[in-house]
Amino acid sequence: MMHSDAAPRFRLGIDVGGTNTDAALLCGRDVVATAKSFTTNDVRSGVVNAVTKLLQQARIDQSRIEAVMIGTTQFVNAFVQRRGLSPVAIVRISLPKGDGVPPFSGWPTDLKAIVNGEIYMVGGGSFYTGQDYAPLDEDGIRAAANDAHRKGLTSVAISANFAPIRPDLEIRGAEIVAKEIPGARITLSQDVGGLGLVDRESAAIINASLAEMGIQVIRSLEIAMTELRITAPLFISQNDGTLITTETAASLPILTCSAGPTNSIRGAAFLTGISDAIVADIGGTTTDIGFLMNGFPRETTAANYIGGVRTNFRMPDVLSIGVGGGSIVSKSNGTFKVGPKSVGYRLAEDGLVFGGSVMTASDIAVRAGQVVMGDAAKVAHIDSSVVEAALDDIHAQIEEAIDQIKVSSAPLPLLLVGGGSVIVSRKLKGVSEVVRPEHADVANAVGAAIALVSGRIDKMYDVPRLGREKALQMAKDEAIEAAVRAGAERSGTEIVEVIELPMTHMKAGATQIKVRAVGPVAALAQN
Repeated sequence: MMHSDAAPRFRLGIDVGGTNTDAALLCGRDVVATAKSFTTNDVRSGVVNAVTKLLQQARIDQSRIEAVMIGTTQFVNAFVQRRGLSPVAIVRISLPKGDGVPPFSGWPTDLKAIVNGEIYMVGGGSFYTGQDYAPLDEDGIRAAANDAHRKGLTSVAISANFAPIRPDLEIRGAEIVAKEIPGARITLSQDVGGLGLVDRESAAIINASLAEMGIQVIRSLEIAMTELRITAPLFISQNDGTLITTETAASLPILTCSAGPTNSIRGAAFLTGISDAIVADIGGTTTDIGFLMNGFPRETTAANYIGGVRTNFRMPDVLSIGVGGGSIVSKSNGTFKVGPKSVGYRLAEDGLVFGGSVMTASDIAVRAGQVVMGDAAKVAHIDSSVVEAALDDIHAQIEEAIDQIKVSSAPLPLLLVGGGSVIVSRKLKGVSEVVRPEHADVANAVGAAIALVSGRIDKMYDVPRLGREKALQMAKDEAIEAAVRAGAERSGTEIVEVIELPMTHMKAGATQIKVRAVGPVAALAQN
């Protein structure tokens, strides 16, 4: 054990996936130890198991861990699988306008039946200029809150027209609701989405439906750290590859729903030293393909669909296909197809190399001599023509996905990570080289461990009045302040993204400015 003050300090990264919980311990740029354990229903015990293995391997004292960063797909998995969701009271502040497309429009019927607690349309709202077209109907909001309270609804989503421009309408609405519903978990649409009302409102409803689960999952993670006797600050990974506090994650779990693929992309960049590339994270069921730009995932500009619901909050541009290590190999019309069905976490029971009866992509990889796994003798009977046909299909599907994610014909490196990356063995079209780094199977946990704290600003600025340079500087200063409030060290925080969107349809000539600032965790920067 290390006890002296001069002993090195460590960062612990954890990724809680649907099947496995991965952990990685980093000291500076060195990956000291890694571990895997099955994810458990309570989340806590799976984390404890993985970290216990890790600490035994690394032989360090818990007091040397200076920060813990956790990424989890628990929330998005729950929403997609329709489990553990709370019914939501939706308060839309828009009348007499904004009622043409009601809440839940375009939602899957089964999901709407679970989440739709009650819809309340009340008066108030502003134009895109920020000018009121109707005063806020405070009595209407109060009546809606009282009705929701009588019906036992405690999760509330509040949306208003152009809320990112006029946030005060939703904020005042939340104050009224909080007084009428003690302990209400309230989501403001301005905190989770862009300008478009319907998509932003849907994101707020999703978040509100996950609010109770958010508290439970974060509490489980905190209890796990207590059991492990780790007292370091705990942060949660969000969709853009940076960190938020546990308090923010508990109240805004939707911000974490794509942390898994994002952490894998960030981890791939760290493990290879390559900052611009295509990344394929191959798991047991899917291959998630993303685009790495300047060391961070490229964000999508299109609408996002979560569990069949369209939203407009920030997400990495990731394409998922049904090919993974557990993908089932089937024959149809004389041709062999890999996926999209998978044995998933049952690979160790159902796969041929483990004595099972299902032919999987992993069995093909073992038969082809690409990996040592299970008992190779159990797949020796697979004809070489079947192996070639299955490998052809695997690589063709990945090549097609790579072609879809690229924005130019120029070949880029492909970084292969994830436990299922062993199923790829050939050179792929459209890539300059295939790089499979050490510790590729826990790239997601590594990505969590290296994450920075971020601050974002997405506001409208009166550029004609302020001047472009002053408006940009104001936005940058606000983004840096947001990062510092979230836990970043001020001296190490820098601007990594600036986007200007002139609102040419507005007579006033306003410009929407988006700025992102990132910096190291303050606790780490001080050591």
